[in-house]
Amino acid sequence: SRFEGASIKTVSGIRGQVKKALREGQPGSFRATFEDKILLSDIVFCRTWMPVQLKEYCNPVTNHLSPGGTEGWYGMKPKALLQIETNTPIEVNPDSIYKPIERPVRKFNALRIPKKLEEALPFASKPKDETKRKRKGYVASRAVVMDSAEKKKYTFLQALNTIRNEKMKIRKQKKEERKLELTKKNAKKEEAINAARKVNKKRQYRAEGKREKQREAKRSKQAS
Repeated sequence: SRFEGASIKTVSGIRGQVKKALREGQPGSFRATFEDKILLSDIVFCRTWMPVQLKEYCNPVTNHLSPGGTEGWYGMKPKALLQIETNTPIEVNPDSIYKPIERPVRKFNALRIPKKLEEALPFASKPKDETKRKRKGYVASRAVVMDSAEKKKYTFLQALNTIRNEKMKIRKQKKEERKLELTKKNAKKEEAINAARKVNKKRQYRAEGKREKQREAKRSKQAS
């Protein structure tokens, strides 16, 4: 139960997650979900961490091995200090370097439903033949012959559509022009506001400077 929700992975790279521990079966049995179908030969890994208690070691130095006592005695230098003093490069393990993870795109097999199960399914859930749908039928390929009244109606509708499209085009252009004008006006307003802010700041700084000078003069008088 402690490992519920832990991420697991197969050697082939299929990722999964531990869902629930099972009471039935062998000890350590659990239910898990994977992003693809796994085989019986697949080895599943679960990365775990255990707290390891280090052994405490203390070596007291009873003899400083020098006639001057502790003044002339130096302890053993650590490896990092020796590397800095001797200008030796730090040893890098190539396995410890972070590398970009290149995960190839997995192509899953098409879902195949048995014929008996397909027959039992309702019509809405049955898989449709997509190849037949792509072919154009008789309705799409037939030629439509219109009489004179239908032709007039068709031409009239086409004229209405062209007028509507032209109106929409003009509206869009006008809208864009308005947007440009608004942006220009806003930019001018921002410039004026920034200029006024600068003037106000200058005034404030001048007033503060004058106050500071007056305070310094009073302090000098009081000190004298």
